[in-house]
Amino acid sequence: MDMGSSSPAPRAPARLEALVETATGYANAASSENTRDAYAKDWRHFSAWCRREGFDPMPPSSQVIGLYIGACASGTAAGDPKRGLPPLSVATIERRLSGLAWNFTQRGQPMDRADRHIATVLAGIRRKHAKPPRQKEAVLGEDLLAMIATLGHDLRGLRDRAILLLGFAGGLRRSEIVGLDVARDDNSDGAGWIEIFPDQGVLVTLRGKTGWREVEVGRGSSDQSCPVVALESWIRFGRIARGPLFRRIFKDNKTVDVERLSDKHVARLVKQTALAAGVRSDLPEGERELLFSGHSLRAGLASSADIEERYVQKHLGHASAEMTRKYQRRRDRFRTNLTKASGL
Repeated sequence: MDMGSSSPAPRAPARLEALVETATGYANAASSENTRDAYAKDWRHFSAWCRREGFDPMPPSSQVIGLYIGACASGTAAGDPKRGLPPLSVATIERRLSGLAWNFTQRGQPMDRADRHIATVLAGIRRKHAKPPRQKEAVLGEDLLAMIATLGHDLRGLRDRAILLLGFAGGLRRSEIVGLDVARDDNSDGAGWIEIFPDQGVLVTLRGKTGWREVEVGRGSSDQSCPVVALESWIRFGRIARGPLFRRIFKDNKTVDVERLSDKHVARLVKQTALAAGVRSDLPEGERELLFSGHSLRAGLASSADIEERYVQKHLGHASAEMTRKYQRRRDRFRTNLTKASGL
């Protein structure tokens, strides 16, 4: 026996390896794939900045993190001033801090976000750079009718029409739209599924941050504006029997992919059809392009539905009426007049 050679480290028992793999799977399921991707990008950006500036990313240093977010706010974090990259917004910096905190925790060395070196710099960034929230334009009912009229009646048009009508009538987020399966599948990675009730509507079951919820989407007043008819047409001609409801279509416009559609498609679809339909044509083209996103559908339903607020709140899955009011672009903000109520 060669006493000078080092023996290989003993492997963990197969049973423990299986437990580690199972626990890792559950840990990954605690956050969405989009969130994990964003956090991974946050870590790569921070690590690259540390290398350029001569810092070690580990262990977490509140002084280094304070310098980093200051560089992000000033637009110098990219390392090349000539590139002229704009400073990051306050919301993006706060999101990036969340990403760093998650990454440090995964590496067994939690970051103290409340440390004065971080908190003081962040407070200064908020005070100097914070701007009022800018809401996306709500797509109202009449807008949506004009938008779907710009779509063709080929396979791609059928799919996109179903996306717009279901997303609007269900008040769904873009991730919820593309996360749907055509039927329940307990082994799916999706966000929920649909169940069509003839002559009534479609029941959308969604997995949210706080658990499962159901959204009832009724039939429209005509076949042209009915989300149920649009869904049935897409499912029939797209030959969707199981798996993801909305999928990519190949260039031949005849072949439907098996993979789930990206949620970015919903944002592009809303923007393209809103511009093609002339929604908010009173504004310059450059401004109109910035107004619309996938969120415009969700805000549009909240603003268009002329029913009691509590029904809108339940439909959107909001925990508070105040959150619902943020979505209602056309609500009467001065219905309650405390000035007159106080005798003035």
